Amino acid sequence: MGNSQASPASASSSRFVMASRAFPKQELDGLRELFASLAAQSRTGGRAISRPVFLEYYQVRGRLGDRLFQLVAKESGGSDGVTFEDLIISKATYGRGTRDEVDEFIYQLCDVTGDGALTRSDLESVLASVHETVFAIKKEAVEVSNNRPFEEFLNSAVFSKDVEGVSGKSMSLSDFRNWCTLLPSLRKFLGNLLMPPDSEYAWHIGGGFSQHEVQEWKLLYHSSLHGQSFNTFLGKVTNGDAQTVLIVKDTEGSIYGGYASQPWERHSDFYGDMKTFLFKCYPQASIFRPTGANKNLQWCAVNFSSENIPNGIGFGGQPHHFGLFLSANFDQGHSFTCSTFTSPPLSKTNRFRPEVIECWGIQMRGAQDEKLELVKGTVLERFKEDRNMLKMVGLANASD
Repeated sequence: MGNSQASPASASSSRFVMASRAFPKQELDGLRELFASLAAQSRTGGRAISRPVFLEYYQVRGRLGDRLFQLVAKESGGSDGVTFEDLIISKATYGRGTRDEVDEFIYQLCDVTGDGALTRSDLESVLASVHETVFAIKKEAVEVSNNRPFEEFLNSAVFSKDVEGVSGKSMSLSDFRNWCTLLPSLRKFLGNLLMPPDSEYAWHIGGGFSQHEVQEWKLLYHSSLHGQSFNTFLGKVTNGDAQTVLIVKDTEGSIYGGYASQPWERHSDFYGDMKTFLFKCYPQASIFRPTGANKNLQWCAVNFSSENIPNGIGFGGQPHHFGLFLSANFDQGHSFTCSTFTSPPLSKTNRFRPEVIECWGIQMRGAQDEKLELVKGTVLERFKEDRNMLKMVGLANASD
């Protein structure tokens, strides 16, 4: 394998060599394997990833997906598709670049027509693609049912730049950065389009934490990447990231989870503090914070033989009747009405089977000095921009 996936000329390019240095050897080898697999499906003789295969893998829909493919394939011109060199250079810039480099990439990405002018029409296409991508719905349904939420976003944008040959004003890079500041959830989504498929659920609840406190979201565990294993999960999430977000997508398509403010450690009883909460993302959006009715917040039981101590991880409620619980086999779970958080069942039925399990580490600024204060209200009440984002993607019903 090695660099045989790219031509000798492209493999020796200075940009490719510099970009390769952004990745540890193990990660670079993983990207080679990914490229080889996708290129083999593309009928290009292993030279490149075709547009249909690229879009199917990254699952970015609409005109935003077309523009993403165009930008990633830019280095080689894209005549055959995305080469190995294209993939590495794009991921190094978009995923490992400076803030300015990432902002510039996303700014170009939103110019879906590629004409050098980021207009209101471009933004309309971007927002429609975000909706279509998140819920895999038809473009026609997006355009008919979401005009009002789109208007809220579009009306907050400023267009101050004159571009020759373009009627009307367009967005400057500064305008775009200011717009993203108003819509941090959208910025997070656009900044993660080259992440592994199904790893996008975390951006839905980004507003659950104060934006000035959150420093970084780091994917610690993903069932499709690391295997559906409780022991692997514990090994991935117990290496110093005390605050984590657990996200489950079940086989019915519902998305929900919980924020654990304490490390996942073996206990024979409940533990945790009052910063823990449960949430739903889809098909409805809500956050459920502790009521003080009891202290049954986090649960993490490993290798207990007593029937009174179910092995697995959970939040709230009582043993065998949790607000959210995943069994130690990670192949089933349950969710019941829970007085700990005044939460309803998060899944459509009390018993569910997980399709995707993610765990993200949340690193905070000044975490050691942080006061343990419970912020009242749901995420939709506290952060207007996230309320509007959830409205746009058809989630908000919630705290009204």
